[in-house]
Amino acid sequence: MENNTTENNKDVKASILKKKRSPVFAIILGILLVAGIYFGYNRWQYSRMYEATDDAQVASNLSPLISKISGYIKEVKVKDNQFVHKGDTLIILDNRDQLMHLKQALAALQTAKSNVSSAVAGTNVSVQNVSTSKAAVATIAAQIEVAKINSWRTGEDLKRYENLVKDHSITQQQYEQVLAAKQSADKQLQVLVQQQKQAMQQTGAVASQSVVTSQNIGIANAVVQQREADVNNAQLNLSYTIIIAQVSGYVSKVPVQPGQYIQAGAQLFSIVLDNSKWVIANFKETQVERMTEGQKVKIEIDAFPKHRFEGVISSFSPATGATFALLPPDNASGNFVKVVQRLPVKIDFSNLSDSLISKVRTGMNVKVEVSLN
Repeated sequence: MENNTTENNKDVKASILKKKRSPVFAIILGILLVAGIYFGYNRWQYSRMYEATDDAQVASNLSPLISKISGYIKEVKVKDNQFVHKGDTLIILDNRDQLMHLKQALAALQTAKSNVSSAVAGTNVSVQNVSTSKAAVATIAAQIEVAKINSWRTGEDLKRYENLVKDHSITQQQYEQVLAAKQSADKQLQVLVQQQKQAMQQTGAVASQSVVTSQNIGIANAVVQQREADVNNAQLNLSYTIIIAQVSGYVSKVPVQPGQYIQAGAQLFSIVLDNSKWVIANFKETQVERMTEGQKVKIEIDAFPKHRFEGVISSFSPATGATFALLPPDNASGNFVKVVQRLPVKIDFSNLSDSLISKVRTGMNVKVEVSLN
């Protein structure tokens, strides 16, 4: 019985030794080792020739639709995802306030122009008054000259009559008549001189009034220009009540409705331009050492996995993505943890006439492969 047990143990040990000596394990291990070496070599070769990332998205130009004035929406003439052409009417605002302001501005402009006409008429009257005053001064000056001559002549007569009255060649009455004539001539000269002074003062006053009236014309013209600017501003604001598309493209979601009040400067929605698309790929900072502008890129869009697009690197961002974040990291505060940064790289499609380009939408996920050759 013991002999049988011993023989069975020997048989088991022999069987185990046979299994250990089996080449299957060694073959499998060798295959795995060769496959690992082959895979590692291919990855090494691939890393020497390509740089790839799946942190990439399709991008395009977005034109924001912004209202330049505040007001209530009267009508929305566009729907979600609709294609619009440049110049198409998208939103109409209630324009009653703007029409009222325009009428007020036009009325104020008309009043200002009437004031200019009145100022011009006043200036013409002032000019005529100045001419009349100057003519009166000239007339009085001529009369003064005549009065001076008359005063001189009567003075000479008085001298002669004084000698004659002493010789009793004339009567006392005749002498008194000449004396009266002399006094009358002198008095007339004094009156004319006084009138001349008054006429000159009046001429100066009228001339000053004429200058003031001319200045009033300048002020009235300035007011007219200001009122014209008010009219232009009112017309401009009235035109802003019709919001049109500045570019051609597809409208995003339209979140506004008729009757809604919007503020000036508020973004209502966006228009995605259809004629420009590119890819923004965020490569790790350790990947961009051998990347340069002009290198060819293979582009795979998740929505079209069986189609390969081609592109070319057009530019590199001047800073990493974290730098442009709303709250950029500040490594000087707190404990520092080194994080590999990513650098946005712009990749342009090489063939925009590709049949599937029109189906590509902004924000789609993309995988890119840059050829380093």
